[in-house]
Amino acid sequence: MHERTLQNLRHDHDFSLKNERGERRTMYVLILTAITMVVEIVAGTVFGSMALLADGWHMATHVAAFLITIYAYRYARQHAKNTAYSFGTGKVSVLGGFASAVALTVVAFVMLAESLHRLIDPQIIQFNAAIGVAVIGLGINVISAFLLKDDHHHLHDHAHDHNLKAAYFHVLADALTSLLAIVALLAGKYFGWHWLDPVMGIVGAVIITRWSYGLVKQTGPILLDGSIDEEYKLSIKDCIEKDSDDRVSDIHIWKISSSHYAAIISLVTDNPRPTAYYKKLLLDYHKLAHITVEVNECDDESCAIS
Repeated sequence: MHERTLQNLRHDHDFSLKNERGERRTMYVLILTAITMVVEIVAGTVFGSMALLADGWHMATHVAAFLITIYAYRYARQHAKNTAYSFGTGKVSVLGGFASAVALTVVAFVMLAESLHRLIDPQIIQFNAAIGVAVIGLGINVISAFLLKDDHHHLHDHAHDHNLKAAYFHVLADALTSLLAIVALLAGKYFGWHWLDPVMGIVGAVIITRWSYGLVKQTGPILLDGSIDEEYKLSIKDCIEKDSDDRVSDIHIWKISSSHYAAIISLVTDNPRPTAYYKKLLLDYHKLAHITVEVNECDDESCAIS
């Protein structure tokens, strides 16, 4: 009898985001990017092309980011039932997105430093080879973007897969870099605007930094247990306090995954009821996936709460 009661009262702590299609397509993008990286580095070494080498090592940073994405997916899935994690592995995807955002920032700063250096100390540009490399890079990234785009937008209205979003941003960042490079190189080749190449690099670095900042702004509060919107929290409090003489003495609501919240609510009342009664009051608050209620009977001290 006790065992059956315990089973009914236990919470499901698996809040990890399931996105097998996104994981599979990220793997395709990883393989495609890794092959391109190896070809460009080998060709750049053999033919002495700095443009090829630079783009090859730039691709390497994105390979590292995609590896983070794949690892986050698999780790979250393999440890979803691990009791060592109090609320499951729902934040692993968020952590993967945060780590990739940091990697994006590093890429942006490297681009900015190199662009400023070339603006001060212009380099001889092999336009035909550089344009060829940029076109190949753009083609690879357009294919990769289409592979990730459907899953990224499919999940947008249902759950926030920051891990996949970070991978998508890496592809867009690389595509943007290639596109800006093509524009600058064509202008340099036909109009002699050599200065436009490093300027476009600076523009690209600024845009990529803005993307990464947005991703950090989304993932950071989740990793730091940021609370839910104040209006939503007050609505929950009002819902409980409208019932009988209940008064909420303490309330904590925080994200335990990209789209799930946990709540700990302490209340004081003259007429204590089972915790299931108070949880039932909150059935319409679908964002709350894990609710803990503490019920205190009113005494002289607690009744002083207004």
